[in-house]
Amino acid sequence: LASDGTCTAKITNNLSNRRININGQMSVWQRGTSRTTNGYGPDRYYQQMADAGSITHTISQQSLTSSDTPWDSGFRYYQRHTLSAAGTANANASVYTQYTIEAQDLAQSGWVHTSTSSYLSISFWVRASSSQKFYLNLRTRDGTQQAYNIPFTPSANTWTKVTAQIPGNANIQIDNNNDKGLHLNFYKFLGTDDTGGSSENAWAAYSGTAKVPDMASTWLTAGASTFDLTGLQLEVGDVATDFEHLPYGVELA
Repeated sequence: LASDGTCTAKITNNLSNRRININGQMSVWQRGTSRTTNGYGPDRYYQQMADAGSITHTISQQSLTSSDTPWDSGFRYYQRHTLSAAGTANANASVYTQYTIEAQDLAQSGWVHTSTSSYLSISFWVRASSSQKFYLNLRTRDGTQQAYNIPFTPSANTWTKVTAQIPGNANIQIDNNNDKGLHLNFYKFLGTDDTGGSSENAWAAYSGTAKVPDMASTWLTAGASTFDLTGLQLEVGDVATDFEHLPYGVELA
């Protein structure tokens, strides 16, 4: 409080509607809270599970407890991917969770996608039963498709918060329509038919045969593995802010 009666307030994380993605807290599951086939688990999250051996993949909604680190940040649910047994690291295996951003949501977000000094920030909580390098792959869909790979290596059975900043690039095209604009692909395993020669933390032209660098098969082949995910937030800016929690009804709408 100054002598003239005015005061200065330090306000942080006060911007509403900064989270571009929907259902980042994994609370909305309109198609059921468990599935064992390809398709949507939590709303907006497509599950791909193919050619990884004769095992059952289960995607389910799980509840956090006060002993889970994300609990103190306001999270109560997460997506769990469970393997029934050890999978096989086939060359054509494809195991991932995909979230798709509509092009218009990016075009009108304030991100100058062609500028290297304009950023998106992404954050999420992850826990895996095996410690290995996984990838979050960003893939644009308009014009000449571009890709950006974010590596992350959580300690086994430990909740880890991952944050990253992604700059714009002159080769990126984002159309102002309701078609697919950007995929967020959480790759748990890809076989060698789809990997190799791809860079990390840099934009490059998308390649269907080199989506990410070659991946370790530790998680896939360990047997009865789990991969947990919650707290996904994509926002404009070079700082990953606290997760923007919304009431369930607002998130559902």
